[in-house]
Amino acid sequence: MSRRIKIFDTTLRDGEQSPGCSMNISEKLKMAEQLEKLGVDIIESGFAISSPGDFASVKGIASVVKKATVASLARCLKKDIDTAYEAVKHAVHPRIHVFLATSEVHMKYKLKMSREEVIAQIREMVAYAKSLCDDIEFSPEDGSRTDPDFLVEAVQAAVDSGATTINIPDTTGYAVPEEFAELIKKVRSEVKGIENVDISVHCHNDLGLATACTLAAIKAGATQVECTINGIGERAGNTALEEVVMNLKTRSEYYDAETGMDTSQIMKSSRMLSRITGVNVQPNKAIVGENAFAHEAGIHQHGVLANRSTYEIMTPESVGLTSNMMVLGKHSGKHALQDRLSALGYKVDGDELNELFNEFKVLADRQKCVSDNDLVALVHKSEVKVPEKYIVDSFVINAGNTISTTCQMKLRTDDGRILQTVVASKYGPVDASYKAINQLVNGESFELEEFMIDAVTGGTDAQGAVKVKIRANGRSYNGYGLGLDIVAAAINAYVSAINNMVYDEMLLENGETDV
Repeated sequence: MSRRIKIFDTTLRDGEQSPGCSMNISEKLKMAEQLEKLGVDIIESGFAISSPGDFASVKGIASVVKKATVASLARCLKKDIDTAYEAVKHAVHPRIHVFLATSEVHMKYKLKMSREEVIAQIREMVAYAKSLCDDIEFSPEDGSRTDPDFLVEAVQAAVDSGATTINIPDTTGYAVPEEFAELIKKVRSEVKGIENVDISVHCHNDLGLATACTLAAIKAGATQVECTINGIGERAGNTALEEVVMNLKTRSEYYDAETGMDTSQIMKSSRMLSRITGVNVQPNKAIVGENAFAHEAGIHQHGVLANRSTYEIMTPESVGLTSNMMVLGKHSGKHALQDRLSALGYKVDGDELNELFNEFKVLADRQKCVSDNDLVALVHKSEVKVPEKYIVDSFVINAGNTISTTCQMKLRTDDGRILQTVVASKYGPVDASYKAINQLVNGESFELEEFMIDAVTGGTDAQGAVKVKIRANGRSYNGYGLGLDIVAAAINAYVSAINNMVYDEMLLENGETDV
């Protein structure tokens, strides 16, 4: 009988620490709900003590997730552990994840502690965390560069003090698969009582070996793996969840291990994360890249047409791609749209379906044929909405190569007020529009950090997707706009980011995280 490997997803903690991948509270909640649909066993929802925003998002995720365990990271300090427990205590399945560095370089230069002091702190803090919560994970940070005998001593201290999961992290991506496997075997064979706890691994991809090390650890007896969607994370990223899960599914006879993942949700999870963060995966990315199931070479095409197994070791459908080629256009009805969305992994009905159908009809009138990517973009646009303080009522742009661009902007507020102004700019319609919006919402203080434009499909009639990021009070907020008019999409993205900022600040001010 195959061993069951637990999937610990840290997209919302380690993954979010990746440059450009920050998410606001509402986006984290939406992503957590999708991770639960995917079937992950543990969601590491944040580092609760790191900021009020992180605390609020951990607490909010703990309130909405029902099946998965919800974990918060904490240093081996009482204040960290108290804050982590306060954030996760109302989860159906709460976990506190404590860590302390054990490598010589970390102990000497970062902690400035002796080995004896480190062991004592592990014992005291794991025991303290255990007094608050039954489910405790301990990580000896920089485990792969720790003296193996001292690593065993540190792990033994954590197990003796009540840890239920021991995670061995390759914090710097230094390990090689064979070496890492031997380290896992050493922990399994030398730590007393280790058979009663899960052995986890958390590998970084600095040398491109994160997935290889993780799979080697599974062969060596690890029962939990820590990973992220699309492999996002610090520096070069973490082990990619989709790579580990599909390796175990595709080569189940070799690993004699399985997960509880609904792999048909992989592509949806990947695309949702890319839409939220604005960070796309490279086309040749394993499993979720645009070219992962594409065949251009003539000999490959011939083989696939004869029998897909000649060049495909897994099916597109297994990760949530559909082979249904039904064309949707302006004559398609609501049921056809709903069926297509269902095939793509989206359950949409009621008012949401009606709203999407209206937007689909507008798009189909212009594009003739609406692609799957267009539909996914429309769904995402509706998924990340928050209560709107500001709504774009109208705008008029006057532009040319011999005049300064002007923008006449009119916004409506949620209390019915109309705000309007006219602004000129020598830098074009987007700059003029953003300056006009800044004037109208001058009670808000923020700066534009990022501005990105992407065509959803090819052609001059393609939808334009605009992602912006603004910064206020030390936090970043994303905004998303979609439309056939790229200037309108850019304006809606900017206003969307402002609304996200206002909403998050309201949640933090009122402590209302159960949304």
